[in-house]
Amino acid sequence: MATRSRKTASRRPKTAGPKAGSARRKSAAKRKASPKRWSQRVTQKSDALDLKRGVFTLRDPKRIAASLKRSAERSSRRKAGAYRSALSMLTFYVNRAGKTLPKTQRERLERAKVELKRQFGKE
Repeated sequence: MATRSRKTASRRPKTAGPKAGSARRKSAAKRKASPKRWSQRVTQKSDALDLKRGVFTLRDPKRIAASLKRSAERSSRRKAGAYRSALSMLTFYVNRAGKTLPKTQRERLERAKVELKRQFGKE
């Protein structure tokens, strides 16, 4: 019974050949053309809503809610109701921002959720 010794296996070079490196460089060049993160791409090019640029950075929760409502009601590509689409996009943004979202902005967006509910008459 022929078995391979562990010493032989450990002597092999661990780096890939030159072809693998060039393929990696090509894919890296492709990535620079698209947004840095998939979640950024979702908020910019969502099939559900066409959001106003900078909607989540607005200072007033009522304006955030009104903008999301307007976007959701105008969209013809959304799969769910307008309220559900607007709320899910807001929740998505808060969840994906995670720990990097400042506390004041997180509180503002949570108030925007309440305001969105009020504007849709879902209280």
